[in-house]
Amino acid sequence: MDEKKEISFEDAMKELEEIVAALEAGGLSLEDSYSLFQKGMDLSKYCTLCLEKIEKKIQVLTSENGETTEEDFSKDAD
Repeated sequence: MDEKKEISFEDAMKELEEIVAALEAGGLSLEDSYSLFQKGMDLSKYCTLCLEKIEKKIQVLTSENGETTEEDFSKDAD
C-alpha cells in the first residue's frame, strides 16, 4: 500500500470487504469503479504480504534442530 501509515490486517480486510460490496452493488461511475478496484488490489496485496510474513514467523517458531517442520494449523475434525 502506498499509505505511509500501516493499517492492521483486520482493518485492511474489512475495507477490502466494503470495496467488494460496493463494486458488486454497482451504480458507480467507471472512474470510481476503477479507483475502488485499484485500491482493492492494493489491499489484497497488503493482506497477502501480511499472511506470508506471519507464516514465516510460524515456521521459525516451529523449527526444531535447524529443520523447519510444516504443520497444519486448521482445526481437526476429531
